[in-house]
Amino acid sequence: MLGHDRSEYSPIINRPVIKWPNNARVALWVAPNVEYVDFIQPPNDGADGYYRGGPGRAPLPDVRAFGNHDYGNRVCFWRMLEVFDQHKIRCTVSLNEAVLEHFPEIKDALLKRDYDFMSHGIYNSRFLNHLSVEEERAFYKDCIDTLKRHTGKQLKGMLTPAVSPTDATPDLMAEAGLIYNADWGHDDEPFPMKVKTGRLISMPYNLDLNDGTYNRFGCPPEYWAQSIKDQFDVLYREGADRAKQLCVSLHPALMGTPSRIKYLDEVLGYMMSHDGVWQTTADEIADYYMDNYYDTMVSYVDGLSAGQAAE
Repeated sequence: MLGHDRSEYSPIINRPVIKWPNNARVALWVAPNVEYVDFIQPPNDGADGYYRGGPGRAPLPDVRAFGNHDYGNRVCFWRMLEVFDQHKIRCTVSLNEAVLEHFPEIKDALLKRDYDFMSHGIYNSRFLNHLSVEEERAFYKDCIDTLKRHTGKQLKGMLTPAVSPTDATPDLMAEAGLIYNADWGHDDEPFPMKVKTGRLISMPYNLDLNDGTYNRFGCPPEYWAQSIKDQFDVLYREGADRAKQLCVSLHPALMGTPSRIKYLDEVLGYMMSHDGVWQTTADEIADYYMDNYYDTMVSYVDGLSAGQAAE
């Protein structure tokens, strides 16, 4: 038993082949996490709803964690923008939407570049997995309405705050009109998710290559850069036969620091120097997949389920 019924097990070697526009080998989406955390605990919110870098961190106010995010927004975000502009990267911002309220300068910079927005909740310090179904349903409405009000854009996808989904999360996302869920880093392609109503796909956000993962284990930034290039090389080679997607997930207070920014420049330059790279956003990948492959893949998955039932 897989322990869930959201995504049928499907070996990638047996699936219908997908192709990207212009026969690109790799769909590359770059996801800077532009985040906001609470400085003090808001009223009427349980302690389980707070994230400060893992178990054992200081109680609120946690100046260390807040200061790290604040440094990212004050300084490192702007340094990363210069590198993105240099390589003509159109980002998918993993956005704590409180940023739109608190930092209008950041909002204006994102809108000027016509980036797409993958909601990362309102605050990164408020988890979903302690909410009731009705509270989580209201959360998605808040995210959709807040983004629309500040940017004019329709929210299409979500990476839950600190990756904290509930059992009901896929159903509630689809019910709210979202088309992709980035919590599941379980594939090299988008893949249909089973939901009660609507349509939803998994859009794999790469936790393995996340700069936060490497930092947590004390890996030097040059090791992170080489890992990105190694991952890209394999997917690019495999993409000659069946297209792949690669998410580069970043945090300003990590890869935007003076000691690390050159490695971001290095990996983006390396990947963008190759032909056959569709540098795009998660929104555009999801739209393309929904229009061209969703029905085909659902039919294929239904066939797998029918075959397993017959056995």
